Amino acid sequence: MGIFERYLSVWVALCIVAGVALGVVVPEIFNAIAAAEVAQVNLVVAVLIWAMIFPMMTHIDLSSIKDATRKPKGLFLTLVVNWLIKPFTMFGLGYFFFFVVFKNFIPAEDASQYLAGVILLGVAPCTAMVFVWSQLTRGDASYTLLQVSVNDVILIFAFAPIAGLLLGLTDISVPWETLTLSVVLYVVLPLIAGVLVRKALLGNGGPNSNSEKNVARLAAFQAKIKPMSIVGLCLTVLILFGLQANSIINSPFVMLLIAIPLILQTYFIYVIALGGAWFLRLPHNIAAPACLIGTSNFFELAVAVAIGVFGIASGAALATVVGVLVEVPVMLSLVAIANRLAPKFNERAKQH
Repeated sequence: MGIFERYLSVWVALCIVAGVALGVVVPEIFNAIAAAEVAQVNLVVAVLIWAMIFPMMTHIDLSSIKDATRKPKGLFLTLVVNWLIKPFTMFGLGYFFFFVVFKNFIPAEDASQYLAGVILLGVAPCTAMVFVWSQLTRGDASYTLLQVSVNDVILIFAFAPIAGLLLGLTDISVPWETLTLSVVLYVVLPLIAGVLVRKALLGNGGPNSNSEKNVARLAAFQAKIKPMSIVGLCLTVLILFGLQANSIINSPFVMLLIAIPLILQTYFIYVIALGGAWFLRLPHNIAAPACLIGTSNFFELAVAVAIGVFGIASGAALATVVGVLVEVPVMLSLVAIANRLAPKFNERAKQH
């Protein structure tokens, strides 16, 4: 493990501090970044996320996806967690904290808005960042792609009905442009680029295809671009905290209250998914991504829907932004847990 990965939590912490400081001192820089949007998707952040994802995409062998479909347990786990458990536990935790535990600190009207925001996060499983978490846990790249792809298909049909049910709305508007553009930017384009680079380095089907020399060349290229993921992650954190610097400085207590159920939900869902992976005897390289997909969120979609339905200055939009801010530090802790448990999961999988 290189210095970038070994001290990743330190780099992220430094970027959080730097982001807030720069957001206060030179907000015009972040205002310019915020203005670079298409269909509620920030293009600067999109490029950085693309940089995070691309290195893992070079590990994907499309021919191995057929083999991945013969191992349905990991896919079954992430689908159950994402669609039958997570949205409803997020609703329950949000309601409990905003209307019971924090009722003396949050007006009922604001509580309803915050609850709406966390619901939107709970109904949107991760599409992009999960590739980063999978890479950090040395997950099976092809299987991760399969899991994300199936979740994206279900997302198209299930997001609006489940969100509408939990929000009590029957005509919730889904920003299809945001959903489509996000999937293209974060899955389709990096995948195409990764596959093309992989084929070119392995010989593109020629007489020397997959020779030891070409395999070594691919491995050397992958090692060279690996730091892109960490650099992209750190810059993304810096920008996200810079964009929300004023909110963090002006409303730290409110943001802390919103963060509490979101953080608890993340760890709670992770424990459920981890227990399911243990019960199903999944090896680490499948169990880790399966658990992390269920615990991370498609924050671009959640933020876009919150703004479109409730307004940019709404409590719902603020809650989704808090979800963005707490996700990276929390997910890094879960990555560390997953890696620590890897030997035990692999040993249990062999006993099956």
